[in-house]
Amino acid sequence: MELITDLPRADPPATPVYLDYQATTPVDPRVLDTMLPYFTRQFGNPHSRQHAVGRDAAKAVERARGQVAALIGAQAREIVFTSGATESNNIAIKGVMHFHKRRGDHIVTVATEHKCVLESVARMKADGARITYLPVKKNGVIELDSLGEAISDKTVLVSVMAANNEIGIIQPLTEIGAICRARGVLFHTDAAQAFGKIPLDVEAMAIDLLSVSGHKVYGPKGIGALYVRRRPRVRLTPEMDGGGQERGLRSGTVPSMLCVGLGEAAEVAGEDMSSEGLRLTGMRDQFLARLEAALPAMSVNGDRLQRLPGNLNLTFPGLDAENLMAELDDLAMATGSACTSATVAPSYVLRALGLNEGLARSSVRIGLGRFTTEVEIDYAAERIIATVRQLTAAATPKAG
Repeated sequence: MELITDLPRADPPATPVYLDYQATTPVDPRVLDTMLPYFTRQFGNPHSRQHAVGRDAAKAVERARGQVAALIGAQAREIVFTSGATESNNIAIKGVMHFHKRRGDHIVTVATEHKCVLESVARMKADGARITYLPVKKNGVIELDSLGEAISDKTVLVSVMAANNEIGIIQPLTEIGAICRARGVLFHTDAAQAFGKIPLDVEAMAIDLLSVSGHKVYGPKGIGALYVRRRPRVRLTPEMDGGGQERGLRSGTVPSMLCVGLGEAAEVAGEDMSSEGLRLTGMRDQFLARLEAALPAMSVNGDRLQRLPGNLNLTFPGLDAENLMAELDDLAMATGSACTSATVAPSYVLRALGLNEGLARSSVRIGLGRFTTEVEIDYAAERIIATVRQLTAAATPKAG
């Protein structure tokens, strides 16, 4: 009787295997199907309400507004459509500070925030504002006592990212919101990475302003939203002049097809969030366990539990991440944020966690998502293990 020594193996996946879901996501086919009519048959301007074509577009936009609102526990009229989270963050931070300049001049934010938040508060600093940058603990989470101590009677705004785009760490939003509400300070969160991935509730978390992005949640690029609380009402100075669309906070023709896409992406995310979160967490943990068993020198950056389901940020000591990725051109990974310039520099997020420059340059971000398969992560694990071992061996001086 012939013995079978090798079980049949699954065919290798198509390459490159996409492992950069924090940078962007593909449009879900369900979202695309919903959008398509608004490029052709239902192409009306949603602000042309004098006729049926415009009114139909307006109805679609308002439905999308409600879908976005429902995912964060808000009211539809509290959602302002923008071009993306970068614009939403700019409107929130600059708009609040400009409107409340007589009340105070102080902003509290975090050293690991997205660049568009850091650059927005830097612009406010150039206009005379004072900025406090909270440090994070080694696991990437802020110290709540430090937040309380940083707030003064001149503090207008606290801006803390819901989930970090590089290390996936989730901040304690409910506790942060409670501190801000007790001190009478507005609380803004950049939720681009968290929206649709983890539960968000602007009421339970006492959030006053919240930014989202379509292309991080399997919707189209070029669309985002800003939640602006109505009760108690949050007042902003508009950053763009024009026809006064979107409650006067974001002038310009609203792109109905993109709004429809964001709305549908929000609804799909709400339906799938629980099951998708469990699937991604299991897949991520399986992937990580395999790497750790084969590469004991590797380390994980950020808290292992308080992170997005599909995110990993890994350090391979002694290896340059750029060289590693050059050898792994069949895997689409990243060394850090995709939303900064092309200049290769050590991640400021990892430096804030306490990593030295060498370790920061040895780190890669891996993002799993809705369309990642087990075949793909098995393939990726094999390729990473083999390549890290090969590069480590080549870098190790030979005896004699």
